[in-house]
Amino acid sequence: MKQFVVIYYAPKSAIEKTHNMNPEEMKKGMEAWMKWSELCGENLLDMGAPLGPGMQISKTGATPGKTEVVGYSILQADSIEKAEELLKGHPHLEWADGCSIEVHEKMPLPTGF
Repeated sequence: MKQFVVIYYAPKSAIEKTHNMNPEEMKKGMEAWMKWSELCGENLLDMGAPLGPGMQISKTGATPGKTEVVGYSILQADSIEKAEELLKGHPHLEWADGCSIEVHEKMPLPTGF
């Protein structure tokens, strides 16, 4: 099976809402994620984790990240289409307006060096 990196995006306004959530609201939000993980079963290799603000690093230095990446997961599936099916109805998409998900196939490293 192939592996896929799932990247979660959310607008800053959605992230700011989490700063004011109480433990019960956080628990309720995680229940939807746990249900999704159960639906994925063995296809979910790594639930991942939330990510904090990033830095964009170049030859000339580092600046605050320009994208609103907020987390990741690792899936396995026979194809990217199958990975997309696993992401239909994902709770991240219901979190707030402007939330989105990207999925990328994890490619093998070149060999023979």
